[in-house]
Amino acid sequence: MPPKKEVVPEIKLIGRVGTNLKVGIVGIPNVGKSTFFNVLTKSQAAAENFPFCTIDPNESRVPVPDSRFDYLCDYHKPLSKVPAFLNVVDIAGLVKGASEGQGLGNAFLSHISACDAIFHLCRAFEDDDVTHIEGDINPVRDLEIINEELRLKDVEMLNAVLEKMERTVLRGSDKKSKPEYDILCKIKGILIDETKHIRFGDWNINEIEILNKHLFLTSKPMIYLVNLSEKDYLRKKNKWLLKLKEWIDKNDPGAAFIPFSGIFETQLVDLEPEDKKKFLEDHNAQSALDKIIVQGYKALQLQYFFTAGHDEVKAWTIQKGTKAPQAAGRIHTDFEKGFIMAEVMKFDDFKEEGSEPAVKAAGKYRQQGRNYVVEDGDIILFKFNPGGGKDTKKK
Repeated sequence: MPPKKEVVPEIKLIGRVGTNLKVGIVGIPNVGKSTFFNVLTKSQAAAENFPFCTIDPNESRVPVPDSRFDYLCDYHKPLSKVPAFLNVVDIAGLVKGASEGQGLGNAFLSHISACDAIFHLCRAFEDDDVTHIEGDINPVRDLEIINEELRLKDVEMLNAVLEKMERTVLRGSDKKSKPEYDILCKIKGILIDETKHIRFGDWNINEIEILNKHLFLTSKPMIYLVNLSEKDYLRKKNKWLLKLKEWIDKNDPGAAFIPFSGIFETQLVDLEPEDKKKFLEDHNAQSALDKIIVQGYKALQLQYFFTAGHDEVKAWTIQKGTKAPQAAGRIHTDFEKGFIMAEVMKFDDFKEEGSEPAVKAAGKYRQQGRNYVVEDGDIILFKFNPGGGKDTKKK
């Protein structure tokens, strides 16, 4: 008997499907969001000491740092180098009552809705020249304000959907929508009865489909960033760090928590590489930006594979769980339609063996079919058949 085909379980992710996903920088006013955005993107959005200085969301693309990409570029010395990118949006400050329209609340909440993950930024630095909208520094309280505003906005949206469905499902005869209504009632239990964010619920594939239809704010993953003074960042001490860590472990277990200093990073932005290296050595410190960018990319459930050769080294962004034909389709739709196979090398094997022929000689060069789930950092050469013509390669 022929061997049974391997069944690859379907992976269903909460959130928008696609690779052009965004991380929004969210926080109350005057915590350093625009300063962070400026150093992250080396752009110059207005960083003024004014609660609503960022009204239109500023968006930028940031290269994702990766030593594997750098290694492949050094090895092939290609004519073109294209890393993966993280799309970052600077969103104006949210205030208490934003879900009811306080400040410029409703507009900003819609900007968050257009993002797929959140850099939740809070402030732990004292500065008399930068006012705090709540009157004093308390980053734990600030996190709670934002999280509650997001939850309340979801409650408002969910109640509106349920009210409409109750008329058609309960009082009408719309039996087809009953499963969706039941799932929304389960969501209501998490969001209203337990006052939790939606991402903490335990959801099956059918429920995730409904979540992805409505794209609630509290279903988006969060990375917590705390903005420190330069002095505190360099000495790695601040009275709020432990309290923040304890709050996050209790309220968002497993979430990334990254301290950084906007002032310190600002000093690094315009330095030449050698000057930057010396500056960091003199201060016995590291920039936190690379770690923040990588965590943001991971939070979007994104990864990438490489195509590498003399002409180009490129990181192709895909969602986790993408199979080989769909990954090929990122390069060109013809690659997906006429997919034959993916010839795959693991980056670590390539680096260890030193060349593609050596990887083949070591028996580590694999030919994978259409059920192969592409892994992060795979180096791939796709073979495809364009409309029944002869085999064609792309590298």
